[in-house]
Amino acid sequence: MSDPTTSVPSRIIAFGDGSVRDDTREVAVETPVQVAFADVPFAVMMLTPADLVDFAYGFSLTEGVIERAAQIRGVEVSPQDDGVRLRIALAGDRLHAHLARQRAMTGRTGCGVCGIDDIEALRRARAADGPAPHVSVQAIERALKALDTRQTLNIATRAVHGAAWAALDGEIAMVREDVGRHNALDKLIGAALRAEVDPTSGVVVITSRCSFEMVEKTASFGARTLVAISAPTSLAIERARALDVTLVAIARRDTLTVFHGADRLKK
Repeated sequence: MSDPTTSVPSRIIAFGDGSVRDDTREVAVETPVQVAFADVPFAVMMLTPADLVDFAYGFSLTEGVIERAAQIRGVEVSPQDDGVRLRIALAGDRLHAHLARQRAMTGRTGCGVCGIDDIEALRRARAADGPAPHVSVQAIERALKALDTRQTLNIATRAVHGAAWAALDGEIAMVREDVGRHNALDKLIGAALRAEVDPTSGVVVITSRCSFEMVEKTASFGARTLVAISAPTSLAIERARALDVTLVAIARRDTLTVFHGADRLKK
């Protein structure tokens, strides 16, 4: 059984093979998490309540509140009767800058850009300087194969998304999971920030479709290669080209489709 904070047993009635039976099944926990900078509420997100400090760092970066981990002074995770409160303490200059541009938003697991009222504000990330790293097809295939066994919560529930950081040889260094694909990626980015990972030293792998904001978040971290198991959207491809992020999608163990940066893939 998985960690009870991230999954719970649910009674079910199972139909199949001409029979009906009572059974139990592990289901993923989803809970509202209020994100506040200092004591000022910023967002309410629906998350799996694990790796919340990682989420705080990653979310702060991809929302443009911070530019580096040192600009967060601390994170306080406070369970409440109706959810979790995540209080993020910012360095003075970042707090002042944030309050000057604060916007209220309510997020859902299926929404990565909720609350933005300026279309240009969607495009926060900037193209990185310098050449993007090369990665072999074999390394990507190795990462995809290993990821199947590293998603412990998904193995138990079949209900969550995963985001992984893999070295350029395909070895997976860290995995984060969440009911929301955007949240899983924010958790991964936060974990990498806290570990002082060089964003050009590896590859981001996600188990979901690749929408615009998944490319944007990857580029915000500074990573130059994104691998998605499912297909990309048109805007995701457009942003990958604009930000020069190598985009590999519809990625399976035996087939890969490259939408940008094919010259960086080695056989």
